[in-house]
Amino acid sequence: MKKIQVITMITFLTFAGALASSGRTIEKEIKSIDMDTLELTKEWDKTFPQSDKVEHVKIIFHNRYGITLAADLYKPRNARGHLAAIAVSGPYGAVKEQVSGRYAQTLAEYGFLTLAFDPSFYGESGGEPRYLTSPEISTEDFSAAVDYLLTREDVDAERIGILGICGWGGFALNAAANDTRIKATVTSTMYDMSRVNAKGYFDANDNADARYRLRQALNVQRTKDYLSGNYERDGGVVDPVPEDAPLFVRQYHDYYKTERGYHHRSPNSTKGISKTSSLAFINMPILSYIDEIRGAVLLVHGAEAHSRYFSEDAYKRLTGDNKELLIVPGANHTDLYDNLGVIPFDKISDFFKKFLNRNN
Repeated sequence: MKKIQVITMITFLTFAGALASSGRTIEKEIKSIDMDTLELTKEWDKTFPQSDKVEHVKIIFHNRYGITLAADLYKPRNARGHLAAIAVSGPYGAVKEQVSGRYAQTLAEYGFLTLAFDPSFYGESGGEPRYLTSPEISTEDFSAAVDYLLTREDVDAERIGILGICGWGGFALNAAANDTRIKATVTSTMYDMSRVNAKGYFDANDNADARYRLRQALNVQRTKDYLSGNYERDGGVVDPVPEDAPLFVRQYHDYYKTERGYHHRSPNSTKGISKTSSLAFINMPILSYIDEIRGAVLLVHGAEAHSRYFSEDAYKRLTGDNKELLIVPGANHTDLYDNLGVIPFDKISDFFKKFLNRNN
């Protein structure tokens, strides 16, 4: 694995933008001055085949906390001019070599410049401690991706959208509510991470006593972590799957723990996220202001997904005639991760083309 290092952000962005505009590939090693040094693999190590219809380069950018994020940029081959751009991330606990990269590469085939990024604290992105998640920083990462896209000479600054998958669907909605530069937002098989942490699945634990017991357990773990100097992780997707496990747990296993979707940098495929990450979500409902989103929103969910209620309930709160809910017949939660025969890319592309049009 070769090391791609980082120069100051202004210089790097000028360099990367010029290369992208000329259709060249970033091949040089870049020296680090004042940001995290990242190691980015140069080999194609995705869980999906590389398309010959798009150009692919690895880039970096930073968020306003100074964390350096790693991303794969996909651009239609031989594209010219200012393109509509889409930043993509998710699912929760996944990396850009999995679902978000597949979405980004496919949408690049439809004519968009796309950016699939690893969230702060895991994958190839920077941030310490490792394997942490935060509702604020996870939302910020989407806006940081928009920051980066706005600097590119090949991007139309008025035509930027975002796409969040699973838990990152919730962060995408939160970002859209806060960042007016985002003109269109798509979520796929969306999770509301605040709701599921604070109330349990299907709101089964939506009471003060249940939340108190959860907080007790997590704060006991917090004490252990502090004393040990290490953040214990939640173990990722269950493996092996217990005989009495719910169907959706089996579906997660079928993706993250098999050749279909396993990746060695993915927390879900390996040892998981820090256990105490849940604490921040309990008290911070990320979808509080989604009724104020003025940009366009498309929520996509499978009819057979255990998580379907997250999108349906979020849709009820959205306002305006530029909001849509698409339920995909027969699809479960993880079908929308990688099943190209099920994921409605034609619809997603048409939605972005419509609402990333300069006339909107």
